[in-house]
This record gives sequence, structure tokens and C-alpha cells, in this order.
Amino acid sequence: MPKTTEIRWHGRGGQGAKTASLLLADVAFNTGKYVQGFPEYGPERMGAPITAYNRISDKKIRVHSNIYDPNFVVVVDETLLESIPVTKGLKPDGTVIINTPKSPEEIRPQLKGWSGIIKTIDARKISEEALGRNFPNTPMLAAVVKVSGIMDDKEFISQMKHSFEHKFASKPEVISGNMNALERSLKEVR
Repeated sequence: MPKTTEIRWHGRGGQGAKTASLLLADVAFNTGKYVQGFPEYGPERMGAPITAYNRISDKKIRVHSNIYDPNFVVVVDETLLESIPVTKGLKPDGTVIINTPKSPEEIRPQLKGWSGIIKTIDARKISEEALGRNFPNTPMLAAVVKVSGIMDDKEFISQMKHSFEHKFASKPEVISGNMNALERSLKEVR
């Protein structure tokens, strides 16, 4: 992992990309990293495209701007590939992680010439089976941790369990579904 890892998230309002970026910042911070997690706001409405960012580093972060040349791009909604240049600025050795049932080979033509690494995960299927609804942010969060190597899988699962126990203290029944979604995603990203 480089000293500083930069991640750009693309999603639609209501899919949890902003929440996932903030959760990633929180768990990375809890493992001793320096972090930034922030959204870029445009029209704030359900279904509108949104962008969120993470910087994660072993040293203090002194840059306070958007991320223009990320190491990783996370696409929470595959339909954004039609309208947003998601690989813009992505480092040549970077990776794009896409929520889709398609294989990386099947999705490559939609990336308009991108020749770098593509990882895919069917976050919709995982979330519907584990949570009973389409909440793709939880599986996408695990996928980015697995692909980026920001932290050890076991450490990530432990931190997320603690986070979910706090976040869902009044709804403990949703914790096991979220944990199941995370654990499956760590195994199913391709």
C-alpha cells in the first residue's frame, strides 16, 4: 500500500456512498491511520449522482482538497458508467471497483478505453440476500478494503462489528445481516 491511499466513490443519493466513505474513514482511524472522508455535494436529491472521497495514510495528511488522481475508484451504481467518466484521473496502476453482476471482462468495454485493473462484485445480490433490501454500500465498503489492502480483513471485521453495535444499538437485529454482507463481500469480490 502506498503511504497515502486516495479513493473516490461514485454513487447515487440514497445508496450510501457517502456513509460508506465515512465508515471507512472511521474504521481506518480506529486502526491508527490518519484519515479524511468527505462528500462533494451537488444537487442533494434521491437518485442524483454523488461523489465522496477518502484519504488514508500512515502519516499526517496535509492536503485538504478533492481527490483528482485516486488510487481506487468505487462505483456503487453501474448505470453511472454511461454518464460519468469514472476513471478520469485514476492512476495508471489504479483499480476501479464496480457493483455489477458482470465479470471484469464484461464490464471493460463500458469504461471507454480504461486499461487498468477492474474488480467487480454483485453488491446488490449480497445485500438483498444478507439484509433483505438493496443496500449496496455495505458490500462495497468490504470490497474496497479487500482490494486496497488498507487494513487486514480480520481487523476490518472486528472494527465494523464494534461500529455496527454502536450505530445499531437500538436495532441489534440488523447487525448480523450487515456482518454477513461484509464477510461475503470480502470473499466474493473478483
